[in-house]
Amino acid sequence: MKLSKGIIAIIAVIAIVFVIGSWAASAYNSMVGVQEQATTALANVQSTYQRRADLIPNLVETVKGYAAHEKQTLEDVVAARSKATSITLDPANMTPEKLKEFQQAQGELGSALGRLIAIQENYPDLKANENFKDLQVQLEGTENRINEARNKYNQAVQTYNVEIRSFPKNIFAGLFGFDKMNKFEAEAGAEKAPQVKF
Repeated sequence: MKLSKGIIAIIAVIAIVFVIGSWAASAYNSMVGVQEQATTALANVQSTYQRRADLIPNLVETVKGYAAHEKQTLEDVVAARSKATSITLDPANMTPEKLKEFQQAQGELGSALGRLIAIQENYPDLKANENFKDLQVQLEGTENRINEARNKYNQAVQTYNVEIRSFPKNIFAGLFGFDKMNKFEAEAGAEKAPQVKF
């Protein structure tokens, strides 16, 4: 039995549509996977910052007993913590401006914490206090975790951005609404060592 040219053409079109459809589904699922890795990495960054924010009240209370007249520094830390915890990042609508605002608030908190930690030099009893030492170690460890979490997020974003911008997936990325994500960047002046002054 011989097939007509029309039937062969229909079978060829169906086969081509099936192959393209399968590839498109695979491409879509791949982009979803790398997007989820990036958004999970962002959530990990935020939870690490939250860990730091949760430690601060204990640190402030420990310092209060020793450095009662350092009221302004303590108030600055509390205010910076409040501001930093009020800004959250939503992967669905994260703009460069929102990311910059988040980073700036976290930077202000880090600076305030630096001034608070430096108070210990003026208070030998505070320097010897076990609670203060433990909190300081936890904060230092948290700062390292924050840096590591931001680096992992940036790597996940790089993988995602390469995935959605590579041809021919970039065509499907545009069709399905996969937008480029922003990375954490160093703040202006971060290349200079901070100076702690009272």
